[in-house]
Amino acid sequence: MLRQGIAGAVVLIWAAVATAGAQQVKVGIGPDRPSVTVVTEEGPVTITRNQDTGAVLEGDWALTSRECPPFCIQPMVPADGVTPIGELELLDLLEGGEAVVIDSRTPDWFSGGTIPGAINIPYTEIADRLGDLGCEPDFDGWDCAGAKEVALFCNGLWCGQSPSAIRVMVGLGYPAERIRYYRGGMQSWRLLGLTVISP
Repeated sequence: MLRQGIAGAVVLIWAAVATAGAQQVKVGIGPDRPSVTVVTEEGPVTITRNQDTGAVLEGDWALTSRECPPFCIQPMVPADGVTPIGELELLDLLEGGEAVVIDSRTPDWFSGGTIPGAINIPYTEIADRLGDLGCEPDFDGWDCAGAKEVALFCNGLWCGQSPSAIRVMVGLGYPAERIRYYRGGMQSWRLLGLTVISP
């Protein structure tokens, strides 16, 4: 009888420990990387993942099928020489401050939520804004010898805004090897539960 009582108590204690442990689940970026802090115009922002392991995408971000055209699956490399990247590489760029991260969506999308540290240069304005990225105007258009390292993104795998911007940039002389393309965009960013800010 005493053994059954002790065994029952052990089971109850184990259940309580398991429940307490389940409530303390940590959803990190990587095993040794719980968060990333980036510098933004508004000050430092810490990027983490949503700690709710039951969280799901809702609304437009949960859609799997959009009419094509215009919402067709985008190529991994939108222009020869451009490097595609994922979330970890983008986080490294944001954390290190070594590249300008560009949200190439229209302002209405940008104001609805973006990646911390990103600036908004809509794909419709990129041809006129290369001066913001280290290019100098010259008689033939742009001299991009001093072009900055950049990473562009838009809404996701089906969004053509950043691929269009990248092709315009390369066509105007921006060095393709200085361009990174985060193809997953906001849909993948949100799918992973990463921090989104509304400027």
